[in-house]
Amino acid sequence: MNYPETKTVDTIDTYFNTEVKDPYRWLEDDKSEDTVTWVKTQNKTTFSYLNSIPYRKDLKERLSKLWNYEKTGSPFKEGNYTYFYKNDGLQNQYVIYRYKTGEDPSTASIFLDPNTFKEDGTISLGGISFSKNGKILAYSISEGGSDWRKILVMDAETKTIIEDTLVDIKFSGMSWYKNEGFYYSSYDKPEGSKLSAKTDQHKVYYHKLGTPQKQDKLIYGGTDKEKHRYIYGSVTEDNRYLIISPRISTSGNKLFIKDLTNPNSKLVTILDHIDSDTYVIDNVGSKLFLVTNLNAPNKKIVTVDASNPTPDNWVDFIPETENVLSPSNGGGYFFAEYMIDAVSKVLQYDYSGTLIREVKLPGVGSVGGFGAKKQERELYYSFTNYKTPGNIYKYDIENGTSQLYQKPDIDFNPEDYESNQVFYTSKDGTKVPMIITHKKGLELNGKNPTILYGYGGFNISLTPSFSITNAIWMEQGGILAVPNLRGGGEYGKAWHNAGTKMQKQNVFDDFIAAGEYLIQKKYTSSDYLAIRGGSNGGLLVGATITQRPDLAKVALPAVGVLDMLRYHTFTSGAGWAYDYGTAEDSKDMFKYLKGYSPLHNIKAGMEYPATLITTGDHDDRVVPAHSFKFVAELQSKQAGNNPTLIRIETDAGHGVGTPVSKIIEQYADIFGFTLYNMGFEVLPSKVNEKVKG
Repeated sequence: MNYPETKTVDTIDTYFNTEVKDPYRWLEDDKSEDTVTWVKTQNKTTFSYLNSIPYRKDLKERLSKLWNYEKTGSPFKEGNYTYFYKNDGLQNQYVIYRYKTGEDPSTASIFLDPNTFKEDGTISLGGISFSKNGKILAYSISEGGSDWRKILVMDAETKTIIEDTLVDIKFSGMSWYKNEGFYYSSYDKPEGSKLSAKTDQHKVYYHKLGTPQKQDKLIYGGTDKEKHRYIYGSVTEDNRYLIISPRISTSGNKLFIKDLTNPNSKLVTILDHIDSDTYVIDNVGSKLFLVTNLNAPNKKIVTVDASNPTPDNWVDFIPETENVLSPSNGGGYFFAEYMIDAVSKVLQYDYSGTLIREVKLPGVGSVGGFGAKKQERELYYSFTNYKTPGNIYKYDIENGTSQLYQKPDIDFNPEDYESNQVFYTSKDGTKVPMIITHKKGLELNGKNPTILYGYGGFNISLTPSFSITNAIWMEQGGILAVPNLRGGGEYGKAWHNAGTKMQKQNVFDDFIAAGEYLIQKKYTSSDYLAIRGGSNGGLLVGATITQRPDLAKVALPAVGVLDMLRYHTFTSGAGWAYDYGTAEDSKDMFKYLKGYSPLHNIKAGMEYPATLITTGDHDDRVVPAHSFKFVAELQSKQAGNNPTLIRIETDAGHGVGTPVSKIIEQYADIFGFTLYNMGFEVLPSKVNEKVKG
């Protein structure tokens, strides 16, 4: 490969008397013409290579065909209407439909169509929130995939915009107080680049309808005394309380409550420290129900009176168990969803804490939903796993029966595939679960193209779910393997903490051991293994190829955190310090981060896997400079013939809201690159057809 030349600069940082060179620092300036030119040149090189892959077009056509089926979300009621999201097939963005509650759903008509926001679909709909009477809608939009949002306010009956647009809003919900206004969160607009400059003073505001944004009242945050990088305000369903939840990082929060029935009430402290993740799930009068992992790593629900809500007054309501709890509520009941080896189980409780029943689920997999307003008598939930497209079920809350409500009509037969959970041993002896999915009758000959996908961070759990793109991969005879690495939340807070800060190496060891297991058991071999992950998972892939460049043939890091010495200097990156620590924390923390930081561990003359890095030019969560600097370093030091390329999507961010058309193109390129570098001159499915013929 002849790569574009990337200039170097003499930038040096000093950490605890250790000098660290940063020759590609100039690529951090996303507003620079030099960076813009570099992006264009890299993309030209990348697409020249991708265009030479003979079956890239076939993959795109198959992706488009399989994607082209009607997808419908669970119905929800607001005011006099029932709403639902729907995509006819290849629409870039989902459309919101509605019908009068009680009438035939077939009478539904379009309520809000984000595809009309911009022709190419790069302006997407974010969150939506209806006033308590359902007559007014506040909704947020994202332009070009950015985390920065605008909020528009609409008369839900006439579908007309009734106020000026609210701007410069980020990491925010919209929580209504009655029908008078709503709470939202944002940062001060940063100096310099809006897409990369640091943002670390989150604030909660109240917007009263009929007033300009400049008059919005600051409710919490914005003091120099302490930086809260994420603060959220929410109103209880009965309009009685405002809950404020300030966070310094992505893990742990303080908690305050304000009585909205008394205009002169003050914020009352529930928690004044960040030693737990705790939130109010509901209330009955002054009785609060809180979900917490304080002294309960797997979470529990407690009750307390709002007049004296500190932990010394908490009473267990649903005690902690050996499995991780993720509860929801609706129709006057709590639904306690538990993860058992990353698979869902749901128990229904009443508000006195009595177990009513275990909800009979359609199979082994993941459920979502189980939420509704208190007065509802039915709710909807989704069920999926790696080989089952998401079905929607209607659940009768009183008698506990489920009825299939929506089954997608997709050109994919789950009966042709099998999905099995295995447990393998990591480097330090820890047992780690992994789900392996593939076509039935697969021959374990070490030659099956395999994608090992991982994340391992931020208490996030990878539970089984269907993906059209994964279905395409498995159609080609590919294997999908997803391990539940430490750093995730599958086994509670202890599992999360075991993959943070100076235990981060456990995550990489778990991932490497998963790859070795697949090779040992002859599912695949190094020549047919691809490793893939995004964001924190991009870090996982980057660290794996620098530590074990021999493990896989292909590496696919997406929107990755790859410069571990400077990640916290961009946008809201400082909030990730709970998981990572920072290079300024201590000499030991600096040395540990530098020891695994993908950017700083690329060695000259080493043969690294064929690597396709993907990012978006509007990614303001993990700024694309991580990927830019990493590929420049990798291109300068890569030995052998494996290509090292970067695919930079324009008008795209960290992933949320990406138009379907762009997603299809991206995956045709990713899978084409992967199979081509595994040595397939035609698609594996075509080879199988010839063999059968």
